[in-house]
Amino acid sequence: MRMLLGIVGIALVLALAAFAHATTSGLEADVKESAGHAPATLANLAGLTANIAIFIVPVAFAVERLIKRDGLRIADGVLAAVLAHGVSLGAALWVAEAAPETIRDALTRTTPTGVTDPVHGYLAPVIAYMTAVGMSRRPRWRVAMWAVLLLDAFAVVVNGYSTPFSIVITVLIGWTVAYGTLYAVGSPNVRPTGQHLLHGLRRVGFRPVTALRTEDPGDTESHDRGRRYVVTLEDGPPLDVTVVDREQQAQGFFYRVYQRLALRAFTQRRSLQSLRQALEQEALLAYAAIAAGANAPKLIATSELGPDAVMLVYEHIGGRRLDTIPDEELTDELLASAFRQVEALQSRRIAHRRLDSDSLLVDRSGNVVLTDLRGGEIAAGDIVLRMDVAQLLTTLGLRVGAERVVASAVSVLGPDAVADSLPLLQPMALTRASRATLRRIARERSRRERDAVLEASRLAKEERARERAERGSGEADARKALKAEKAEKKAERKAEKQALDEAAEEAREEDLLAQIRRQVLLIRPQAPIEPVRLERIRPRTLISSIAGAIAAYFLLSQLSHVRFGDIVEQANWGWVAAAAAFSALSYFAAAMRLLGFVPEKVPFLRTVMAQVAGSFVKLVAPAAVGGVALNSRFLQRAGIRPGLAVASVGASELFGLAAHILLLLTFGYITGTERTSSPLPPSRTIIGGLLTAAVLVLVVTAIPFLRKFVSTRVRSLFAGVVPRMLDLLQRPRKLVNGIGGMLLLTAAFVMCLDTSIRAFGGDMSYASVAVIFLAGNALGSAAPTPGGVGAVEGVLIGALTLAGLPADIATPAVLLYRLLTFWLPVLPGWLCFNQLTRKGAI
Repeated sequence: MRMLLGIVGIALVLALAAFAHATTSGLEADVKESAGHAPATLANLAGLTANIAIFIVPVAFAVERLIKRDGLRIADGVLAAVLAHGVSLGAALWVAEAAPETIRDALTRTTPTGVTDPVHGYLAPVIAYMTAVGMSRRPRWRVAMWAVLLLDAFAVVVNGYSTPFSIVITVLIGWTVAYGTLYAVGSPNVRPTGQHLLHGLRRVGFRPVTALRTEDPGDTESHDRGRRYVVTLEDGPPLDVTVVDREQQAQGFFYRVYQRLALRAFTQRRSLQSLRQALEQEALLAYAAIAAGANAPKLIATSELGPDAVMLVYEHIGGRRLDTIPDEELTDELLASAFRQVEALQSRRIAHRRLDSDSLLVDRSGNVVLTDLRGGEIAAGDIVLRMDVAQLLTTLGLRVGAERVVASAVSVLGPDAVADSLPLLQPMALTRASRATLRRIARERSRRERDAVLEASRLAKEERARERAERGSGEADARKALKAEKAEKKAERKAEKQALDEAAEEAREEDLLAQIRRQVLLIRPQAPIEPVRLERIRPRTLISSIAGAIAAYFLLSQLSHVRFGDIVEQANWGWVAAAAAFSALSYFAAAMRLLGFVPEKVPFLRTVMAQVAGSFVKLVAPAAVGGVALNSRFLQRAGIRPGLAVASVGASELFGLAAHILLLLTFGYITGTERTSSPLPPSRTIIGGLLTAAVLVLVVTAIPFLRKFVSTRVRSLFAGVVPRMLDLLQRPRKLVNGIGGMLLLTAAFVMCLDTSIRAFGGDMSYASVAVIFLAGNALGSAAPTPGGVGAVEGVLIGALTLAGLPADIATPAVLLYRLLTFWLPVLPGWLCFNQLTRKGAI
């Protein structure tokens, strides 16, 4: 990561030098003017001192490392210095021969003796050497290193031998090459050996004999918890020792950074601690837990094991981890003991933060002991304390079930404390191991349910086949028998699909968290169950925000020359009213389209309200996602089973996609014929599109991975849609209603865009407007921004301009169209959304 950050830094400096020439020139002028006031004697003395120290300090550190038999680090440093020198020469040659003039001006300075070097050939290797050998890890050497570098930079800039940008580039090159070298050759192993551990124990007064690792070295789940040893002594009981090094401190670093960005601050700890901080925090939590009356290992000594590791020495417990205890030994008393430990911690506002199976130890007397306190927190807030209760309910519930764990928790903590944890009983508040276990159990349960349904369906098919064979032997009319057999097979497929849907719903309902919630509500019916929002920002929201900012930038750049006062004065308000009417018509068309793919009876006006509410949802979700989710939820609330509701919306969207493509090809062909004298000429756009589609189909069918990927998803899509379509075929009026609503919806949007163009004096053929709308709508749906903001406007304005419409007409026309179809319906959509929510319709 440091190497990549260095590369990014070099790119940013070069980009600044290339595109911000005025800024770089002004900065250099300011530095040069300030340097002119420095006394010449001081500048010369700084240069002499820096030239001497810049060679003495690295050599002194090398001698110190060689005395301590750490020659590999010196070898890494020398290799990094050689590579940095080569990179410096290459960079200097590129600046002199091929770089843009602005970069050359930023990195060099003309002196009476010639042009200065853009990159210092001696400073970059020294920086690379100092970084690679790890001087920054030792406080005294770090101070000396930075003093030398700052002194040298001051001397060369004041004396006019370099520019500020040249210094920055030199430092970044040395830094980047050093970390690139360490990444290529590998960094030294910082883990303390067994000899280091025994020596450290002797330093704090123990006389160890052996040290035995207690956990599996291949267990990656607990690497960030420290390596644990049982140490036998010459006299006295054994010891439990935990060793933490820098490598373990970095374990899971990116996940912790993601959590710190995504979750709210009150649920998160530091993303990365120093070894000293980790040592102090675990020692503090160990003493605080014992003072609170909890069963925790007694900390008796701490010590550093060199600069890269620390150890914590505890009294030996000799217990077993909870996940290694058989189910029959998990008695009610053992469960109560676990909750008593949490009760003791919470009486002093102490949070454990990691109450999974690895942190719960059962000693020889059958009592639970809390270990792994390093991630805990003192003076914890209410939410963090409730998270501990939710985590322990989940950890124990995975072993003994919801009913037993809730009964045990209530008997120790009381019903109110358990009920207060319900809003935190959500996957985001649990540890990674607990979430993974819940997902695995859910997959296994779903697979078992599906296998059971398929097996029952297979047996039923075999039984019915035998009955048909027996009945068919006496049938006179073979045609009637064949027809009856087809009807039975169709009924079998429908029954099997229904049984699979029911099994999937039952599997979802049997989630452990839902079972715990239900058990608590039996005791406290008025307990709060609305989940606490722990996420600060979701990944999708972050992506949408970034994409929205980019889209807004391009949109604002297009609107910078627009005079909105003139637009209002020039608009033809009759055409504006017509555009508004077509925009309102689109919601009735959308309701017709949806209901046409729903065989069940659903109120039409309420469906129209749901489509208007979709205008509000589009403001906070991508255009292709918000409407689908809202319609699926609306149909479920209308009494349609979830599987059938999703299948209806999927059928509607699938037909909409097919109609969209057909209409785009049709209007594209018509547009091509309008611009030529030939009666039936093929449009170049259509031919290009067909050829591109053919090439894509060939590529997908030729590559096994892509072929399997597409076939799997198409099969899963049609698995739900096709049975729904078979139901609709029995009601042709419904299907005609859906297809008619689909065409009316497209026509309403096309006419809204056309009348918006005419409102500002523009005139285009309907076919051209239709092609532009269909293309812009497709690209807008693909954009990750809410409602396709920015993408739709940019595509429509660009397409209308390319089609020959003046920019001063295309821009206000598109803005009017988006105002009527996206922005103005937001307030009515919000009102409809709230109204439907109050009535329980969504």
